[in-house]
Amino acid sequence: MQTRELGRSGLAIAPLVLGGNVFGWTIDEATSFAVLDAFVAGGGNAIDTADGYSVWVPGHVGGESETIIGRWLQQRGRRDNLVIATKVGWEVNAQNKGLARDYIIRAVEGSLQRLQTDYVDLYQSHKDDLTVPVEETLEAYAQLVRAGKVRAIGASNFTAARLSESLAASQRHGYPRYETLQNLYNLYDRTEFEQNLAPLLLQENIGAIPYYGLAAGFLTGKYRDSKDLQKSLRGPGVGSKYLNEKGLGLLTALDSVANRQQATLAQVALAWLMQAPGVTAPIASATSVGQVAELLEATELRLTAEDLATLEAHQPAATVTTAK
Repeated sequence: MQTRELGRSGLAIAPLVLGGNVFGWTIDEATSFAVLDAFVAGGGNAIDTADGYSVWVPGHVGGESETIIGRWLQQRGRRDNLVIATKVGWEVNAQNKGLARDYIIRAVEGSLQRLQTDYVDLYQSHKDDLTVPVEETLEAYAQLVRAGKVRAIGASNFTAARLSESLAASQRHGYPRYETLQNLYNLYDRTEFEQNLAPLLLQENIGAIPYYGLAAGFLTGKYRDSKDLQKSLRGPGVGSKYLNEKGLGLLTALDSVANRQQATLAQVALAWLMQAPGVTAPIASATSVGQVAELLEATELRLTAEDLATLEAHQPAATVTTAK
């Protein structure tokens, strides 16, 4: 499978990243292992997780996804040819959150232990921390890079202004710079990324690895009326945000393109992202081996000018939404 470089990091990945947020949440360890096996067997090599996955589940404390990935890595022995990305900064609990230097240095040790590895390929600021100077955060990452515990760093849920400030600080002090940005972007949620972030990413050669590429499953066509919202744990949230005139119009456009391409709606939605300016690889989660195969096939799909025009014709002004 053709690969793309993450910014200027030297890390090459397939044009689809497997999201690890479902591991230990909507799928158990055995199913997670099967999903991971299928993803790698199909040519995928980048897996994204976070120390905060999945604190929102009652009884969970965070790190559940990393732990499952770590056990899988240990059993399969495939660490060297994979790109493992995790994050720090989300509120795991009242004492463990943010981007202060001492916390980052401490948090990475927990991630490394759970992942059962000596290094993280891509360590990301999960969300901005306005209480900490960007220099302090970047200095912590510089220390981890020097120690060989981190290969490259990325940002997530940053504004263009704060990303620019961080890039300037990296250049000024010789710190590692953010090579990737993981923000919300999909066919429905477009305004913030396209107007404010994409120009900066293209200018600075920073790779976008957007999350919610399938709009929490809405762009698969799974949810078309209120009855469909009971199909999954995400259903109610999906309905309140996407099940509206704009969303249904977009599904109509996706239906048209999918029929023309003999593809699924999910494949079209992901292929659109893969062809979008500035995007290196969208992130998508899978809860079954069958879903993995479907998602990977999107890497071979090439949308035509007619396809893109169809999607644009059904695309009113996008709505900026809250971050993951």
